[in-house]
Parts: sequence; structure tokens; C-alpha cells
Amino acid sequence: MNSNLKWKALFIVGVVLACVIGLVGRPDFPPKSWAGVKSNFSNSIKLGLDLQGGTHLILQVQVQEAISQETDQAVDHITTLLRDKAVRYDDIRKLSDTQLLIHNIAPEQAGTARNLINDQFPDWDASPAPGEPSGYLVTMKQSRIVNIKQQTMDQAEETIRRRIDALGLTEPLVAPYGQGENEIIVELPGEGDPNRAKSVIQAGGQLELHLVLDSTAYPSESGALAAHGGILPPNGQVVQGKSSAASSGQAAVESWYVIDRVPVVTGRDLRSATAVRSTKNIGFYDVDFTLSTEAGRRFGPFTEQNIGKQLGIVLEHKLQTAPVINGRIDDTGVIEGQFGEQEANDLGLVLRSGALPASIKYLEERTVGPSLGADSIRHGVQASIISLIVVMLFMVVYYRLAGVNAVIALVLNLVLLLAALAYFGAVLTLPGIAGVILTIGMGVDSNVLIFERIREELRAAKAAVSAVDMGFKRAFLTIIDTHVTTIVSAAFLFLFGTGPIRGFAVSLAVGLLANLFTSVYVSRVIFDWHLSKMPREAALSI
Repeated sequence: MNSNLKWKALFIVGVVLACVIGLVGRPDFPPKSWAGVKSNFSNSIKLGLDLQGGTHLILQVQVQEAISQETDQAVDHITTLLRDKAVRYDDIRKLSDTQLLIHNIAPEQAGTARNLINDQFPDWDASPAPGEPSGYLVTMKQSRIVNIKQQTMDQAEETIRRRIDALGLTEPLVAPYGQGENEIIVELPGEGDPNRAKSVIQAGGQLELHLVLDSTAYPSESGALAAHGGILPPNGQVVQGKSSAASSGQAAVESWYVIDRVPVVTGRDLRSATAVRSTKNIGFYDVDFTLSTEAGRRFGPFTEQNIGKQLGIVLEHKLQTAPVINGRIDDTGVIEGQFGEQEANDLGLVLRSGALPASIKYLEERTVGPSLGADSIRHGVQASIISLIVVMLFMVVYYRLAGVNAVIALVLNLVLLLAALAYFGAVLTLPGIAGVILTIGMGVDSNVLIFERIREELRAAKAAVSAVDMGFKRAFLTIIDTHVTTIVSAAFLFLFGTGPIRGFAVSLAVGLLANLFTSVYVSRVIFDWHLSKMPREAALSI
């Protein structure tokens, strides 16, 4: 064996060893028993919902709530604007989720009010109210409604995905679903309890940042009301604080706070929240947070006007913490509270995962049992094995000793495919098994092209070495062409398809890449090794 052929053979052996380690050598390497080998293999190949069972949910995001919340904030902000500019009016009332009415603006200030609203609130249109000569109807623009819906859907999808990841499941699917009905599909392989999944999805509720009107923490809701004479400020509300233990072995101590009714910032405005080491208090941690540009424009003036007051972070109608506003905060800020590392991380997690912009409604709930998944695995594996055996028999019978070469290439192709799925953490689904079977067919097609080219060269009275060399060279371009076009098709299936279609595309694309290696490289090395052992005048068995 020449040195070049030896290095090629060593490279193939190295690839095979890497594949074996990927399939049966992780996480315990080397496995200590046959049971360990089987356990490693089952852990390496991750199965999808249709194979191992799990939970299938269709959710509908109530985007109208986010639109209504935007209108609530507009009422508060327009009230503040008109008051600051000394514009006289009777009251501002919300008519619907997208409209509000300003009653009885002073006639001489009507133009000023309209210009202020149009300048300061570009997402709203102000026009004279029908039937009210001194009133103005303020309506949210359609472009803003569309943007709120899209932002709400995007953030809801991302938030649900982060919460689902906490379950530690294998490749859960969270994606838009339906035709513009604000729906999200959630598939959780291996999670057989829909109630657990639903509790994780809904955990955390909606995030809101409110101004704390009364910094005193009261022991009960009635105590908070009594402190204000039984009547809260017109813009106030009472919320429960986060409970804490009084001392070891004692019951948790409740606290209640009086906060502003309208939030200045909601979860829809939050972009990130991360625990960082404090630069002021050595040994403690702060929480950096980032808001959207639009929220930053609102938050800056608000915090500047309320320096020294507390800002309540409310999650699921419960006040988590109330840091003091130390300065103006625009789109980025720091929550300082002498937090420990874990406490800061938890607060950052609360802020991030709590940013569910609207409530959700469950439209469909289905559990796929493991028995159905076991049937799918059994039938899929049976189909793969039968197709592989039939193909192997055909190749050996039709191409004789060269057919053995094709069989080795096919088996290695399958090993490479499974090892790639294991290394990349891809999920094997029932359509993915169909992709494996199709890959076997493509592998046979490549070998047939090469072998028929070699036969043509042999019929032209070429020597065996020359026939093999020309056969591989002439078949190479055809093989590349068929594989590249199919891989491009698989790429489009992956980009525009959903879970099962993507599983098929991944297994097909990986299988085709593996087939290029086995049919062109490995098969050629086997031929060259066989020819090096044959007498020069001997005929090639093909």
C-alpha cells in the first residue's frame, strides 16, 4: 500500500471512530457495558414529538389587550401633556381600545391642543369629535395597530420559548401558526403533562413598571386603604408585595403598596435585563436593563420628574421590588439594590421571562402517547432496515465484488448521518426517517452511476486501474449536480417549512453530504486498495 493510500485509509478510520464515539461513547466514554452502549446511543439520538410522544398546544395571543394598554397609557400621557401646557378641558375618556375622547376643550385652545397631540403623539390622529363642537376624538393610526400586533406576537413567541427552555426538553417547537390569527404552535417532545407545560408558559404573567405613590409597606390591603382614609388617590391602586419570611420557622410576612394605576413601562417595552457587578457597592450586583427606543422617550422625562421616588416592578399583579430612581433613565438603566449574585440573576430572569405582552388563550391541546411514538419508531426502523437489505442484495448480486464496496459505503453513510444528528443535537422525526430512507436511495444512485461508468471503460478495453480512474472522474460532475440541486431543495424546505418538514430537510441534507464522502471518497479508496492487491492482468469483479 503506497503512503498516499495509507493516509486516506487512516483518515477514513478516524472519521469512523469519531462517528462511533458520537453515537455510543457519550456521555460516558468509554461505556463500561453493553447496557451503557445502548444507553449512550439512546441519549445521543434525540427523538421528536411524533416518535417519543409529548404535548401539542395551539395558543392564541390576545393582542387586543396590548392595544388597549397602549390606549390607557395614551390617556395618561395626553392628560399630563395638556396639564403641563395649561390647556383647559373637562376630562379625557377612553371610548374603545383604539379611541379616546377629550371633552370640552376651551375654544381658544382647541388648535393648540390638536397641534400638541399631533406633534407629540405621531401614532395618533386628533380630529373634531362628531356632535361635540368643543371635543376632540383621538384615534390610533392603523400602522401603529399593525406594529403593536406584530411586536406583541414576536415578544410572546420569544418569551414562551424562553420559558419552555426551562423545562429542559429536547428541541421544543415554538413558532407562528395559522393564517394571521395571532396563533402560536408549541410542541414539547417528552413532556406528557400538558398542565405542567401550560403552567410554565403562563408563569410570570405580564410585567409592568409603576410609580410607587406611597413608599410605606402596609401589612394588609385594608391597612393601606385605612392609611388613606378609605379612599385611594384617583390614579392609585393597591397591589401585594413579594412575601418574605420574618425569621426561620415563621410564616411569610405580607406587604401591600399603593402604586400608580397606569404603568409607565410594560413588558412589551423591555429588550433585555442582565445581572452585572456593581461599580458603587463592591461585592454586590446590579441589574442592567434596556428598553425600546419608543419606551425610552417616555421613560426619560418620567424618571427625571420623579427622582428620589420608588419605581415598582410589578409581575403578575405582584410587586417584586421597588428601587429608588436616582437619576434620569432613557432607554438603558441600572437597578441598584445591593443584590447578591443569585438575587440579581433572579431579578433579571423575572424581568426577561415576565415580559409576556398579553394573555394567551388555549385553542387546542393534544397529548401524543409514547405507545404511538414506539409504533412510529418500530415501523420507521423496519422500513429503513428492509430497504437497506434489499438494496444491499441487489448491489451484491448485480455488481458482484464491487457491490460489496457499495454496501460498505451505504453502511458508513448511515453511520455518518446518525453521528451528525447526534453531534449537532438535531431531532429525529418520522419525516426525518423518510429522509434517511431517501438518502439510501440517493447513495445507491451514486454508486450505480460510478459502476456503470467503470463498466463502459472496461468495455472499451481499458485496464482496470484506468477504468476505475476514468469512471470516477466522469461520474463525479453528475453526482455533484444531483446532490447540490437536492440540497438546495432541502434548504428551501428548512427555511420555509415547520417542524416535521424541517426534520425531513435536515436528515436529507446531512445524508446527501455524507453520501458525497462515502460514494466518491471512501468507495474510491476501497477500489484503489483492492487494485493494489490484484495482479495487473486480473479482471475487475463488477
